Amino acid sequence: MKPSIKTVDFLVIGGGVAGLRAAIELAPKGSVLVLTKDKPTESSTEYAQGGIAVALSDEDEVGIHYDDTIKAGDGLCREDAVRILVEEGPGLILELISWGAEFDKEGSKLSFTMEAAHSRKRILHSRGDATGKEIERVLINKARSFPSISRFDFAFTLDLILENDRCVGATVLRHDTVFNIFAKAVILATGGAGQVFSRTTNPMIATGDGIAIACRAGALISDMEFIQFHPTTLYFPAAPPFLLSEAMRGEGAVLKNTQRKRFMPEYHEMSELAPRDAVTRAIVSEMVKTNSRHVYLDLTHLDKEFTKKRFPLIYATCLQYNIDITEDLIPVSPAAHYIMGGVYTNIYGETSIKGLFAAGEVASTGVHGANRLASNSLLEGLVYGARTGKQAAHYIDKENIDIAGIESYPEGFSDKASSMSALDVEKTRSTLRQVMWNKVGIIRCGESLSIAKKWLDKKNAILDMSFQNRRGFELKNMLTVAQLITDAALARKGSVGAHYRSDCKSKGDNWQKHTACRKDQTVTWID
Repeated sequence: MKPSIKTVDFLVIGGGVAGLRAAIELAPKGSVLVLTKDKPTESSTEYAQGGIAVALSDEDEVGIHYDDTIKAGDGLCREDAVRILVEEGPGLILELISWGAEFDKEGSKLSFTMEAAHSRKRILHSRGDATGKEIERVLINKARSFPSISRFDFAFTLDLILENDRCVGATVLRHDTVFNIFAKAVILATGGAGQVFSRTTNPMIATGDGIAIACRAGALISDMEFIQFHPTTLYFPAAPPFLLSEAMRGEGAVLKNTQRKRFMPEYHEMSELAPRDAVTRAIVSEMVKTNSRHVYLDLTHLDKEFTKKRFPLIYATCLQYNIDITEDLIPVSPAAHYIMGGVYTNIYGETSIKGLFAAGEVASTGVHGANRLASNSLLEGLVYGARTGKQAAHYIDKENIDIAGIESYPEGFSDKASSMSALDVEKTRSTLRQVMWNKVGIIRCGESLSIAKKWLDKKNAILDMSFQNRRGFELKNMLTVAQLITDAALARKGSVGAHYRSDCKSKGDNWQKHTACRKDQTVTWID
C-alpha cells in the first residue's frame, strides 16, 4: 500500500499534557503536527483525578518537594532530573493559571491537599477530582490559538522513519490510509502501557506504542521493571477498574479488610499515606489472608457534604454501581497504573537516536526512580514537555535539517494480511494481559517471570507479522513492551521500589544502577 506524504517541521506523537505542552513551546518555531491515537481528549491526562503536585503553598518549599520525591524513588531517582521538576514546576503552574486553568480555592487562596508519601499539603486539584480534565482543556485551547499547530486525530503510529540513523518522521495509519509524515524533529509523548496488564487504570489506548516503536528503531530503553500499581481501584464485577484517587486517603479515608478491620497501621508507620508500593502490597497480603478479591475503602466517617463536594466524579461514578461512598464501604483492589521506565532520555528529552525526543510517561528521565511520588506525573508532563519542545527547536536550528532531499522511505504496510484472525488477535491480547498480571504483577519471583518469558518467546512470530488494523499492531506493541518488562524484571534480582521479588527481598547487587536494553539485546546496567 503506497502511503500519502505529509511534511512538517515538528511531529508530536501524543496529545496529553506532555505532547500539548511541547507543541505549544514549538509553535513559534515552525509548523507542528500533533498526532492523537483517538479523539483529541482521549489520553491518560484526561483521567488523572487526584491533582498535580507543586510547591506553591505557604507551608511548602521546593527543597521539601525534592526530598519527598527522592525518598519515594527509593534510591534510583536521577537527582538533576528531580531538581528540574520541582524548581521549574511552580512557574509552569502559574503559567497554566494565566492561560485560564481553574484550580480549587479556599477563599482567595489555592487549595492544596495531602497525598501518600508527601510531607506537606501540595496537591492542587480542580473541581474536586477532575484535575487532568481541566489541564487538558486549557492546553487544547492554548494549542488551538496557534495557527502553526495542526492536529491529526485517530492516527495510529506504525513505526518511526530513520534516515542515516536520524529520525525524520513516522509512518501512520489513519482510518484506511497510510501516511509517511516527514519532520525535522519527532517528539514521542504517547503515555504509558497499562493495557499490558488485565487490571489497569489506564485508558484503552495505553498499549505502550511509543516505547515499542522506539525500541524497534533501536532506541535505548530503561527501567522497564518499575511498574506502579495503584492501590485503590473500584472492584465490581460489572465495572472496569475505575481509579479511586489517592486524595481520598489524603482526606482521611481508611482501608479495611473484608472483616471490616483496619489494617494499614500494622504494615507501615505512615498507614494509609505510605508510598503506593507499600500500600499495594499490604492490600494484596490482606486479600490473601481473608481469601478475598478485594478490601474496602471507608469514607463513611467523613462529612457527607464534604465528600460529595470534594469527589464529585467518584461519587457519581460509584452511584452507577449502587455504591454511595458517603454511606457504603467501597470494594477496592490494585491495578497497573504507571510505568516509571520507558525510552531513555537526558534532562532535555533527547533519546539515543538523533532527531527523536520523548516526554511524559513514555520517557525514562529517572525523575521517578523506582516508584513515582503521587501526583508528580502531570507536573512531569508540563515540565519536561516544555523542556523537550525547547530542545527540539534548538536541535533543528543547530543541525540545519533538510528533509526535502529524502528519497527512500517506507512503503507502508504490506497488503498481505496476517495469518491471525481477528478472534485470534483478541484471544492473544487477553491471554497476554492475564499472563502479565499473574506472573509479572505486583509480587514477582524468578519462577513466575520465567513462565511469562517462555510464553512470550512462543509469540515472537507475531512480531514479524503485518496487520491491516490497529488492534493487530497494538498486539505487536504490547508483546514488545511485555518482553521488555519481563526481561528487566528477571535481570533485577532484588526488590526496589515498585519492583518486588518474593525470592529476592533485599535490594540485591547493582541495585543503584538502572537497567537498559536495545532491540534484540540482553539487559545491561547503566549509572
